[in-house]
Amino acid sequence: MTFDYRLKKEKDFNLVFKEGKRVFSSSLTLVYFPSKEIKAGFAVSKKHGGSVKRNRIKRLLRESFRSFLPVLGKNFFFVFIPKVKEEYTLQKIKKDMEYIFKKGGFLG
Repeated sequence: MTFDYRLKKEKDFNLVFKEGKRVFSSSLTLVYFPSKEIKAGFAVSKKHGGSVKRNRIKRLLRESFRSFLPVLGKNFFFVFIPKVKEEYTLQKIKKDMEYIFKKGGFLG
């Protein structure tokens, strides 16, 4: 299992937040910036709850993103920001991620 698609460096996050464009759905915000490769970061704030809940949200976001990785057509840095909700499900996150990717024109 490789994690080479992960956006980890603070300078990359800052670049995306400062220069990137945004796309919105009912439960997700996507901030993206053109790059040489596809990388994704996940920004889950403390407003979502304790560390256990935040880590679960990040796991769901990573799994959803992995399912779209083969069909993404363009190279970007992506940062996903979930909106505060009571419940998070894999199906809802995948549905919103697909909506965002279609709206932004990222799919194949």
